[in-house]
Amino acid sequence: MTWVALLLIGIGIADLGHSVRPVRVVPECAGAAGAILIGLLADLTATADLVALALIAAVVVAWGRTVREGFGRDVAWVPLTLLGVALAAALLFSPYAGEAAGPLRDWLDATPITLLHDLDADRALLVAGALLAQMSTGNVVVRLVLRATGTVDPARGIAHDATRALKGGRLLGPMERLFILGLGLAGHVTAASLVVAAKGLIRWPELQSKRDAAGLGRGPDIDEVTEYFLVGSFVSWMVSLSSLVLLA
Repeated sequence: MTWVALLLIGIGIADLGHSVRPVRVVPECAGAAGAILIGLLADLTATADLVALALIAAVVVAWGRTVREGFGRDVAWVPLTLLGVALAAALLFSPYAGEAAGPLRDWLDATPITLLHDLDADRALLVAGALLAQMSTGNVVVRLVLRATGTVDPARGIAHDATRALKGGRLLGPMERLFILGLGLAGHVTAASLVVAAKGLIRWPELQSKRDAAGLGRGPDIDEVTEYFLVGSFVSWMVSLSSLVLLA
């Protein structure tokens, strides 16, 4: 699963870069370089590994470009397809990946942090990739799916003082996914399901207020708001649950 981990790490770094400073080319190049550097630190220097690192770097750069195109030209299915095919290929060929070692394993063996000391290098890479995927990458995937499915953003075209969209999604989404992933890794899957239920309860009063505002003609239709909330939430949860499946 080393190649899967490096792919997630590269894409995660690129998406974090875009969220911090949305400039062209630089974030995805940083993500590609980060994946290659980490792979070399893990002593993945066999021929198959070097080829895989080059392909991972190319996918990370292509991801950054297609995501921009997906948001700008309404072709959100392109980056989603790229991500799906790349992950499927990395999983399919993962048995050919070398075992992570080198300076990365030496550092894990030497660290006084018990949680990290007990991880082998391959597992540490996969955990790092999964954690990065919960952050900006999760938000990007959610936005792409919403756009690809034509789910209407209730905030679009609405004046700020007239109504506001469901607030804090881009901040709460990563927090929620990280919380679910952490609970799942700790073996508390039932507690993670309570987070899912709690979100619906917490959002219910806000959805009700949107319905009342829509009835008075001061906001988007409640069906649009509910669809936006449900599709976005389910995709967000799938990101964290899929990561748990990989780590299992």
